[in-house]
Order: sequence, then C-alpha cells, then structure tokens
Amino acid sequence: MLLISCPNCGARDETEFHYGGQAHVPYPENPDELTDREWAEFLFYRDNTRGSFAERWLHSTGCRQWFNMLRDTVTYDIQAVYPMGAPQPTVDPDPDDEYGTASVAADSTTTGSSGPSISGTDLGPVDASTAPKGATK
Repeated sequence: MLLISCPNCGARDETEFHYGGQAHVPYPENPDELTDREWAEFLFYRDNTRGSFAERWLHSTGCRQWFNMLRDTVTYDIQAVYPMGAPQPTVDPDPDDEYGTASVAADSTTTGSSGPSISGTDLGPVDASTAPKGATK
C-alpha cells in the first residue's frame, strides 16, 4: 500500500486517491485540424516509462483536488508531489539503483526452484467415504 502525501491534506492511504494518467500532456493547439489518427494518438497514446514518471492524481475522498506526482514505476518510490500547473521537477537518478528486485534464493516464491516444505503434512491414502457429495472417483 502506498502512502501518498496530498499537497492539501497531508499523507493519506492510497485508497483515498484515483490515478488520472500521465501528467503534462499538452492539449492540441488546433484541435479542429487534427485527423482521426492524430486525435487517437492524443487521447490514447501515452508514455510507458520505466523509472521516473509524471502522473496526475485526484484526492477523491479528501479535498477532491488534482495534483501531480513524480513516481518511480519500478520501485513505486514517490519522488515529488507538486501542484497542477507547476513544472515537472527534475530528479537525479541514483546510479546505484538496481532494477529487478526479485529474489533468486532457492526458497523464493518468484524465481526459486524449490517449492514449500510439506514434510510435516500427512499425504496418505484418501478415504473415498469422506469425499464430498457429488465428488467423482
């Protein structure tokens, strides 16, 4: 769960907020002159950046105000929260950051090769008379 710092209300749980998409998407200068393809690109095509990404958020159950957030899409670290209309702050990337934090340990649930231990579990023969009604043999 993320703890998002609303510029108006302070830190709140992420369940109070709604994601509003990519921030700083400029409205077309001459919308009447756009082709259908250009409209589609304006409406639906967005960046899919790995790392620092500017997003719009709405504090829907609090002050109901929109704001921008600079968030790392890999680590979910919130790097900056700033009001709508303000320029995007620059954040220096940390060269020591390592992307891909999945564990490679043997007992890992993400990449390991061994499953959970069942040594204390009795897996003896199953008595058919205790099977639920309607179960097949």
